[in-house]
Amino acid sequence: MVIPLWKNGAPGFENRKQEPEQAKDWWVNNIHNPSLTIYPAPTKIANGAAMVICPGGGFRNLVFNAEGKEAATYLNSLGITAFVLKYRLFRQENSPYTQEHPTQDIFRAMRLVRSLASNYGIDTSRIGVMGFSAGGEVAGWVSYKFGDKNFSAPDAVDLLTARPAFQVLIYPGPLAVPDEVLSTAPPTFLLAANDDECCSEPIVKLLSMHRKAKVPVEAHLLAQGNHAFNMGNRSALNSIKTWPQRMADWLKDNGWLLQK
Repeated sequence: MVIPLWKNGAPGFENRKQEPEQAKDWWVNNIHNPSLTIYPAPTKIANGAAMVICPGGGFRNLVFNAEGKEAATYLNSLGITAFVLKYRLFRQENSPYTQEHPTQDIFRAMRLVRSLASNYGIDTSRIGVMGFSAGGEVAGWVSYKFGDKNFSAPDAVDLLTARPAFQVLIYPGPLAVPDEVLSTAPPTFLLAANDDECCSEPIVKLLSMHRKAKVPVEAHLLAQGNHAFNMGNRSALNSIKTWPQRMADWLKDNGWLLQK
């Protein structure tokens, strides 16, 4: 099921609501009506936790299947209901958007999931955010700036908090790193490969900043794997193939998967 973030289209761009997305092979782009695709956890194992997933793609495309659908399917196996976010792409050729617009999208997505919690059996104290690469930047923006107001004409959904209960950043880009991590930031799981020239340094910086702020953090810097290994399914490296289990362990150890 797909639900738009705004019923009448994104604020200021309502007239582009009906423009079709473009998709081929691994990518989706031309996103003018940002949305959430819902993957409910199987009823027998659903535990009330939820995750908003932000696929990567450099803000030119979205890696929707490998970093959206596949991530959602894995989270479903843990009893987590997943919501894959299609956010606006400010680096796509001729894009009318700026960094502000995907920021608006993730804030709205977190609030919208919170507003729908009762529909999907979600515990509002266990709504997390997950992002890959550029999507890790998007996730980081809501985790580190969740007090910001981003809408010129807020509705009832926008009155809800956007703060994630926890976050998972997988090889996040440098824009994920804030000027400062506050003590109110959510507990965080970080993972990247050391030979990732783009996105290993951000998790090193974030680890240090979380420790300084005394915010719970777990970090995994794998020896190799480079960038964009997604959920690890296509890698020959065992550490990459099994990395989602590290996340599952963290989620379980910190109580995010416990039925309440």
